[in-house]
Amino acid sequence: MQKQVFKVLAKINKAVLPSYTKKGLDLANASKIQLAIIGWRWYVTKNALD
Repeated sequence: MQKQVFKVLAKINKAVLPSYTKKGLDLANASKIQLAIIGWRWYVTKNALD
């Protein structure tokens, strides 16, 4: 059940949130909001794949 929720969240993230790797964002120069988005996407992806 929980894995299905994270899979749905991953699809929503992909559609709504920006992809900073495609934009070539340097993590050293990223703002706090950008780092929070990267962290959220990582957390959801990690749990969707487990």
